[in-house]
Amino acid sequence: MDATDGPPILKLGVDDAIAGLALSTEAQWNQTEEDWRVFLRDGVVFGIRDGMRLVATAALLPYSGNNAWISMVLVSGTHRRRGLATRLVDACLETARKNGLTSWLDATPAGAAVYGPLGFTPTLQLRRLKLVKSAQASSPAPSVATLDALRARDRRATGFDRTALLTAFARRSGSRIAAANGCIALVRDGRTARHIGPLFADNAAEALALVHAIARSENGPFLVDAVASQAAFLEGLTASGWTIERPFQRMRFGPATTTGEETPFAVAGPEFG
Repeated sequence: MDATDGPPILKLGVDDAIAGLALSTEAQWNQTEEDWRVFLRDGVVFGIRDGMRLVATAALLPYSGNNAWISMVLVSGTHRRRGLATRLVDACLETARKNGLTSWLDATPAGAAVYGPLGFTPTLQLRRLKLVKSAQASSPAPSVATLDALRARDRRATGFDRTALLTAFARRSGSRIAAANGCIALVRDGRTARHIGPLFADNAAEALALVHAIARSENGPFLVDAVASQAAFLEGLTASGWTIERPFQRMRFGPATTTGEETPFAVAGPEFG
C-alpha cells in the first residue's frame, strides 16, 4: 500500500479501537473508544505499527456531496519527526482523490503550517474553550429536541448531510439534544469532559443562554469548539468563566462543493468537523 521507505501503512479495523484510544489519550484529546469505532466502522483509518504497537494514525470519514473529513492524525511521542503523519495524510488524500472527494480537516497552528504547503486552503477559525465546574448542578435541564431537528439545522448550516455521525453521537448513553428559543445543541460524553456542539442559534445572546443553561444543569467539566468569527459568543463565554485552551484552523483540500446557509456558533469538535 505504501511504496516509500519505512514501516508500511496499514488499514485498521474495529479491533484497533483500544490502540487508537491509547494514542489520542497520550495526546490528551477528548475522544472515547466509541468515537474511534465510528471512524473504524464508517470511514477508512490508516495506521503505522512499530512491532505490535500502533504508533501513528489518520482517518478519512466520508460525508455527503463528495466531501470527506481527515481526522485522528496522531503520532506517538516516541515516533514524531519521522514524517509518519505526512505519509498517513498523503494516504488519506490519495484515497479521497481516487473517490473524487474534497478533503477537510481541523488543524492546530503547527499542523496548519504543515498542511498549507500540501495544498490545503484555510476556511473557519475555531477556538476550543473549557469550563471547569466544581459546584453541583443547580438548574433544570433545557428542553429536549429531536435528532431530526438537529440534523436539519446541521445540514442547513454546514451544507453536509452528517446523519450517520450525528446519529452515532446522539444515541449514545449520556448524550442529549438541548434546545431553547430556537437554539439547538448536542451534548455528549468525552473522555475527560462533556462536549457541547454542534450548536446553532439565531443570535449570540440565545446561543450563550443555551450554553449557560446546559452548564447550570450538569456538573461538567465542559468543552466547546467555538467559531472565532462569532465574536460576541466567544466574548460571552470568556466573560462567564470559560478559558481558551487553543486555536484551530479549518482547512479544505480541493474545490468547494457546498455552502452553508448560516454560520454555527460551535462545531462538533476539531476531531470530527
